[in-house]
Amino acid sequence: MDHGGHGMTTDLPPFTLSRALEFSGDPFFLSGCLLALLLYGAGVVRLRRRGDAWPVSRSAGFVLGVLSVGLVMCTALNEYGMVLFSVHMVQHMIISMLSPILLLLGAPVTLALRALPAAGRGRRGPREVLVAVLHSWYVRVVSHPAFTIPLFIASLYGLYFTPAFDFLMSSPAGHITMMVHFLAVGLVFFWPIMGLDPGPHRPGYVMRMMELFAGMPFHAFFGIAVMMATEPLIATYSDPPASLGVTALEDQEWAGGIAWAFSEVPSVIVLVALVFQWYFSDERAARAGDRAADRNGDRELAAYNAYLASLHARGG
Repeated sequence: MDHGGHGMTTDLPPFTLSRALEFSGDPFFLSGCLLALLLYGAGVVRLRRRGDAWPVSRSAGFVLGVLSVGLVMCTALNEYGMVLFSVHMVQHMIISMLSPILLLLGAPVTLALRALPAAGRGRRGPREVLVAVLHSWYVRVVSHPAFTIPLFIASLYGLYFTPAFDFLMSSPAGHITMMVHFLAVGLVFFWPIMGLDPGPHRPGYVMRMMELFAGMPFHAFFGIAVMMATEPLIATYSDPPASLGVTALEDQEWAGGIAWAFSEVPSVIVLVALVFQWYFSDERAARAGDRAADRNGDRELAAYNAYLASLHARGG
């Protein structure tokens, strides 16, 4: 496989979905996906053995997130993505906007905090290191919306509209770095918005929705800008192999359309998740209020009734 975007990949057969989904197993991402599944699975097993519950829906979200990364990086999609801008854009959209949301729905940080044993007084184990990282100034900065929203936007415009993209695509290490960057940017952007895992910033539900929508118009505009361009924007994709039967401009138009259309997908998924969280947090608060009322024998209500009685007596 030629990671440079030129050379050997010229003999790629025409793009079909069945061909694109053939397993190719990029070693870096394959080992990363397997390690993530192994660690998450070990955490869930540890909780279960202890007699603690862990929602199946969270495990399912995490597994789907890992599979989505594997889908775009460990199949022939990755090879087609070297020579077709449109296929690369599918990879980019999934790994930066769908995979992070699914992984965060799995609440991996919460699982780690619950599954890792405490090291004991004065000692420092993996759990203590994780807690220290979560409370560090660095995590406070990189998870703040003043940092994540500009980073999310700059990752599009700064990469595709400068020579940075061609430079990174010219080597396997550069390509891997770019894809890891897309995933990391998606994770830090959606982490405070999803709000399932503990973090330095836990904005309210309305604020989270505003953060979500702050980045999306820039994303849609990027897609339109790529779609409307009248000449190839990126040297890597300026001369697609003849065997693929597509011109550079047709391919670029598809890429812009994919970026534009995909900006709606995460918005819908996140909004549904937030509405559910909001509903269940209100339910929990109401139940906690009921329990408190049961415990103190509706003391507040009794005090209010006594106050009304005293007013009545005074009036009499």
